[in-house]
Formats: sequence, C-alpha cells, structure tokens
Amino acid sequence: MAQPPTPRRDPAGPLRDRLTAVEIAAALLSVAWLAGTALYFLVLAPGPEAAAGALHFVTVLIAVFMPVAMLWVGATAARASRTMREESARLRAAIDAIREAYIAQNQSLGATVDKTVAQKLDEIVAAQRKTETALATFSSVRVSEPPRPVRPAPPPEQPGDQVALPLGTPAEETAPPLERADFIRALNFPENPEDKAGFTALRRALKDRPTAQLVRASQDVLTLLAQDGIYMDDLRPDMARPEIWRRFAEGERGRAIAALGGIRDRSSLALTAARMKQDTIFRDAAHHFLRLFDRMVSDFAETASDAEISDLSQTRTARAFMLLGRISGTFD
Repeated sequence: MAQPPTPRRDPAGPLRDRLTAVEIAAALLSVAWLAGTALYFLVLAPGPEAAAGALHFVTVLIAVFMPVAMLWVGATAARASRTMREESARLRAAIDAIREAYIAQNQSLGATVDKTVAQKLDEIVAAQRKTETALATFSSVRVSEPPRPVRPAPPPEQPGDQVALPLGTPAEETAPPLERADFIRALNFPENPEDKAGFTALRRALKDRPTAQLVRASQDVLTLLAQDGIYMDDLRPDMARPEIWRRFAEGERGRAIAALGGIRDRSSLALTAARMKQDTIFRDAAHHFLRLFDRMVSDFAETASDAEISDLSQTRTARAFMLLGRISGTFD
C-alpha cells in the first residue's frame, strides 16, 4: 500500500507558533495592564497610612495579576483550538491519501486477479487438449490393428448331412495368457506416441477381458483427474513395501496398510476430495475403478514376485489408486 503523503511543515512554524496574533495581543494587554497598575500604585495611589492592612495587599495582588492570568488563559485556549484545527486538517489529508492508495491498490489487485484467472483458464484448456490427445492416442490402438481376414462362407449343407453345432467357446478364452510384464506396462500406459513397446503391451492387455476393464476404468479416472490439472507423473508418493501390498490383497484393512496411501500432495488431495463430493460421475467412476483394482491386486499378488509388485506400485494406475483410496478412506 502506498504511504500517505506527510504534510509539509513550514520552517517558520515554531516562530509563528510564538508570534500568533492571540499571543501578541495577550502580551501587549498584559504589559499595558502592568504598566497601568504600576502607575496607579506608584504614582496615583493614596499614602501608606491608607494602604495598611493585609486585606488591602491581597486586593492589590488580585487586581494586578488576575486580569493578566485571565488574558493568558484565553490565549492558551485559543492556541489549543488552533492546534486542534491544524491536527484535524492534517488527519483529514492523511485519511484522503490512504483512501486514494487503497483504491489504487484494489484496482491493481483486480487486474492481477483477472490475469491469474485468465492464466488458470489457459491451463485448463491446455489440460483438456492434453486429455483429448491422450484419448485419441489410446483410441488409435484399436484402429491401428490390422484387419482380420474374412473367412469364406461355408458351403451350403447337402440333404442328409449332419448339422454342425457351435461349441460356443469365445476366442478370448483360447488366447494365450497375458504376460506380467505386459500387464504392468499396460497399467502405466504409453509414455508418448513413439512408445511402441507401450502400445504393444496395451494392445495385448485390451485383448484380456479383466485387464481391459481395469485399463478402461483407469483411463476414465485419469482423464477426469486431468481436467483438474492432476497428473500422475507430477505425484511423488511414498512407496510401500511389497509385503504391505500382499496384506492388502489378503483383505487386511486399517492402519496396517495405511502406508499404501502415500500421496502427500495437498492440492491434489483437496481438488480430488472436492470433486468426489460434487461430481457424481467422477465419484461413480472412482468407486468402479477402486473395485476393479482391488480385485486385480488380490489375483496378482498370489503369483507375483516382490519385484513385480514393486513395479506395479509405480504405475500411473497404482498412483491413481493411492490417491482415490486415500480420499475414499480405503486405508483408514
């Protein structure tokens, strides 16, 4: 805030304080009164025999000094009144200067706030563009798959031939099991459009039905979090030991597995908690994701090694689980 201007004092102020018209008039009247009383008592007063007595002496003192005292009482009152007027004017000037400085500060602060709001809007637009790019990248996985060859139609059945009954075995059940390395890499998603190994792992994971459900649920959650500017790459959680993940997979809850909620970023926690309370779509997506991840960990920890569990805990999907699990009270 700008400092209020200090009123300038006249260098001749002390001299003028001593030579105001009131004090000069009081001084002149005092001198005139003392000269008149001196002339009266020294020249015109009666003889000593008439001036005898203490009462006469007191009366003389009162007659001499009382008017002088009254004159200076009036002069002092006038001086105090003038000083109060000057102080009042000085205070009014200071208040006006403070008011002007306050208005100027509010105007500059308003401009700063407008600039900050515009910057936040630009960040949100950039986050949305980044999210749309990620969605387009992930969606292109299916598009880039080579088209499957069209099998020729079977020849028409001849009379008397047996009718072939379909066995009803889905093609996904005949597919080879998903490797753990591809599973972990798919849950971390590709690093960039040039990450061929990441896209290959993601393509393989999408062919496995349970993994595809978790991947899509994680993608939905990460997209919604990105709308608030929350990215898993920006989080640096405290990593829990593999045995804590195993205890969680076995169904243990409470303080024993509290280390899994290692997200400490206050802004991300506050934004996510507010989104969970206000946005029903986000809340449903988060709970659906938490259920699928819980089920996945229970199956994964049975056969995975400690190194594989540690790699899983460092994926973007696991970080989203840590964030949402802490907000929803999974680790309480």
